[in-house]
Amino acid sequence: MDSTHDIKQGTRRVAGLCKLAALALLLALGALLVQPARAERLKDLASIAGVRQNQLIGYGLVVGLDGSGDQTTQTPFTVQSVVSMLQQLGVNLPQGTSLQLKNVAAVMVTASLPPFAQPGQTLDITVSSMGNAKSLRGGTLLMTPLKGADGQVYGMAQGNVLVGGVGVAAGGAGGSSLTVNHLSVGKISGGATVERAVASSLGEGNFIKLELNTADFATASRVVEVINDKYGPGIAYALDSRVIRVQSPSSSDQRVSFIGTLQDMQVNPAEQPAKVIMNARTGSVVMNRAVTLDTCAISHGNLSISVTADPQISQPNPLSGGRTVVAPNQQVGIKADGGKVMMVKGGASLAEVVKALNAIGATPQDLLAILQAMKAAGSLRAELEII
Repeated sequence: MDSTHDIKQGTRRVAGLCKLAALALLLALGALLVQPARAERLKDLASIAGVRQNQLIGYGLVVGLDGSGDQTTQTPFTVQSVVSMLQQLGVNLPQGTSLQLKNVAAVMVTASLPPFAQPGQTLDITVSSMGNAKSLRGGTLLMTPLKGADGQVYGMAQGNVLVGGVGVAAGGAGGSSLTVNHLSVGKISGGATVERAVASSLGEGNFIKLELNTADFATASRVVEVINDKYGPGIAYALDSRVIRVQSPSSSDQRVSFIGTLQDMQVNPAEQPAKVIMNARTGSVVMNRAVTLDTCAISHGNLSISVTADPQISQPNPLSGGRTVVAPNQQVGIKADGGKVMMVKGGASLAEVVKALNAIGATPQDLLAILQAMKAAGSLRAELEII
């Protein structure tokens, strides 16, 4: 009796352990199937109002080219720029002098002035030919003032142009040519010096404004909730779906520390709306994971049209006085390949949508017409944007 009782108890214990193991396995599988919330840093979702770059532009000359500069007969502004520069340097050319320059190129110089840049800092600049220069390789940019949108000079640029390419030509009259990369655009690392600082409004008042990169009411609400949970209620409140006003310390040192901590906070952004981006020039189609379809039927077929010309020549007999006549004989052939009709069930995910469109043999160019037709029919649950 005791042995039988022990066997029954052991069997019950084994069954209980099996149930616990099965329950643990189900919980583990459930944890794997449930996707964790995707948290992002606040600095990746929003920017600080007033902390921005400013574009600079300037017109200058690149000299020292090895015969690859502008053809002055077609770019008179290059000659005018050289004459004006020489006059400023005290060199006066005789009236009516015709300059044949081959080693000079007129260029546009662009740069981005970062926020809080101070006089004396250096900037990277891009030098781009605006004439018909063949190459800027080996050239030197002369001192060029860089101006902002207000017309004020914020930097001065000068230096040796670095072109990441090479051009080779062999044979006469342009018979052979080989170009690697782009030769009419170059860069100068640290080629500009900041001469004027841009005033910033970041230190004014006791608040800052966060501007979301993508306007979204749900994301703005979550940002406010995360900030208030850390610093207390009323510290942050949303003005609209993009701008969030946050109270900050008045001291500049404390403000910098506060913004640094603020930008490192983790926020779970709201899921973006379903969108399909189509590029009509390249035929590329990009869909996010929120794109779904209603139940619909898609038909796809190809129509091929071929036109061939087989002229018929009518030759008269000798000495008959007739003329040779060419009669056109054109043939037009139309071939329709067998199309397919695919049934797509409602609520299909992105993977199922792509699989269904690939199954009917749709190319990227075909997808442009198919998706537009599906959107017009109300079967595509997504915003359609053509770029």
